[in-house]
Amino acid sequence: MTEIRDAPGALILPGLVDIQVNGYAGRDFNADDLSTGDVAELVRELWKRGTTTLCPTIITAPEDKIIRNLRVIAAAREADPLVRQAIPAVHVEGPYLAPEDGPRGAHDAEHLRDPDLAEFGRWQEASGGLVKIVTLAPERAGAVGYIAELSRRNVVASIGHTAAAPADVEAAVRAGARLSTHLGNGAHALIRRHPNYIWAQLAEDRLAATFIADGHHLPADTFTAMLRAKGTGRALLVSDSVALAGCAPGDYTTPVGGRITVREDGRVTLPGGDLLAGSGSSLIECLAWAVTRTEVDLATAVGLAAANPARLLGTARGRVEPGASADLIVTTPDLSVLRTFVNGVPVHSA
Repeated sequence: MTEIRDAPGALILPGLVDIQVNGYAGRDFNADDLSTGDVAELVRELWKRGTTTLCPTIITAPEDKIIRNLRVIAAAREADPLVRQAIPAVHVEGPYLAPEDGPRGAHDAEHLRDPDLAEFGRWQEASGGLVKIVTLAPERAGAVGYIAELSRRNVVASIGHTAAAPADVEAAVRAGARLSTHLGNGAHALIRRHPNYIWAQLAEDRLAATFIADGHHLPADTFTAMLRAKGTGRALLVSDSVALAGCAPGDYTTPVGGRITVREDGRVTLPGGDLLAGSGSSLIECLAWAVTRTEVDLATAVGLAAANPARLLGTARGRVEPGASADLIVTTPDLSVLRTFVNGVPVHSA
């Protein structure tokens, strides 16, 4: 048992659960040369930021690269029990996404393709069944049957990076889609006011939704309105952090997106424009933004960033109560992380 005596006014919170992490602090789950050491170091960096559970997120790429990195993540889990505790699942975002500029986001158009259950089977074989979330555009050929099969296998099919008609959204939900990925982003800059794919997903009570509350992906009023529409029981915060999150401002070259700019305010963009290339924030920074810039109180924000995503994954985490996993963080009142515990083991002390 660990006693905490030296942190007056500190908060004891459940460890945060981030179901969309591309990278952090210079390491990328999508790197061509990803190693088991990189996976472990990335997990340790996020422990310092209060994220005790995460889904490494593999994005659109050739199949051989996706499979290689899934194998590396699986091997990292086998090598370290605490890394295994921290990574209960993997999220594959793509490659079955809309090809249009806007909905496609920063995903490489060359490698977009239609859903393929045989490919999904190869992902699961490579990872040992770790893929538990797949983001796809429901308007792609074969998507409805693919979603139905994922649902049968208890894998979360999530709608994202889509230009779908409302009828496509409805068909996906009937087939078993359960989630919307970073709703309000991965979208056209200009869309028909109604009907459109954002309204269709907001209004669908059978869909939970993730939101990137970093102050760049969604303005405060937009986030507030979307959260009210979706309801706090069906909303989740994610970071969508990329490798350059936590890095100094400047221009960088990355394996995903090529040249990327990190601005002084933390916004991560493709060069020469304002198109976002993922988030530069950790999940606790997103939580703090929601608490300080919107009507969300701390208890609700913690639920959005811990209990709700844990429930989606089917894990006994994200709560401070008997029977829950002892994944805990100790923070200052302004949410600076002082201590982190994973399965009761101290893994970080500021």
